[in-house]
Amino acid sequence: MPQLIWNGLFVGSFYALVALGYSMVYGIIKLLNFAHGDLYMLGAFSGFALLGTLGAVPGGSLAALFVVLVLTMLVTGLSGVALERVAYRPLRGAPRLSLLITAVGASFALEYGVRIIAGPNPRVYPVRLDGTAVSVLGARITVQQLVLMVVALGLMVTLNALVMRSRQGRAMRAIALDPKGSLMMGIDVDAVISRTFFIGSALAGAAGVMAGAYYGKIDFLMGFIIGLKAFTAAVIGGIGNLKGTMLGGLVLGLLESFSTDWFGGEWRDVFAFGFLILFLTVRPTGLLGARVTERV
Repeated sequence: MPQLIWNGLFVGSFYALVALGYSMVYGIIKLLNFAHGDLYMLGAFSGFALLGTLGAVPGGSLAALFVVLVLTMLVTGLSGVALERVAYRPLRGAPRLSLLITAVGASFALEYGVRIIAGPNPRVYPVRLDGTAVSVLGARITVQQLVLMVVALGLMVTLNALVMRSRQGRAMRAIALDPKGSLMMGIDVDAVISRTFFIGSALAGAAGVMAGAYYGKIDFLMGFIIGLKAFTAAVIGGIGNLKGTMLGGLVLGLLESFSTDWFGGEWRDVFAFGFLILFLTVRPTGLLGARVTERV
């Protein structure tokens, strides 16, 4: 039982990091950015390329990985801003179906753009985080897992503090409530939305680097399934609610861990998405989501 709980929390922290970008964008402009999972993939490949040049950083592979993590967050953050500026901003006043189709198109563009550049074959990460496991309350835990978990939780706590306590966060929350009113109050709505895309995309890129370094293999389709899982986590927790999204990621990770033990690994995704369907019939707003009335 302790091992299943630890495995679920570890995987769930990755889901939560990626899901936060979904939740932030949806909370502000009501867009389901289905290209978000591919920014996770882009982060993994950006880290792969950067590690090829920074592998000899003094201090060893962990120092190089930390430097690459920061640089990758910058790369994916700027990529998210460019995606919003080119693909989404011109259609902001269009029907939501147009935005949804554009998001799907952007997802395929990122996937197969990386395929053209990096090739179709999986790549082995230059840095692999593994180590001797220690037993804690019956669970086998490695120092590398603890480090990645602490980094993920640190990023989530920092984001929550930014949104809830900073001036930028107040602007985000104001736009989520009333974009037109925020504009009349002097808030630069376009700039705030761009920063939101930057933050969400940077978190997805960080998760991509950590996943590549831990699992050791990346490919150009790796963002598809985790994008769906992150979306599922956001919906379970209450899409648009940051704390709910973090909770949803951990819940999904635990569900997958227990379902793998009970039914086998081949039933993991069936169980996760089946639970989503059943859960939404009982609580369509998610665990911490609130029922709201849309403005017209």
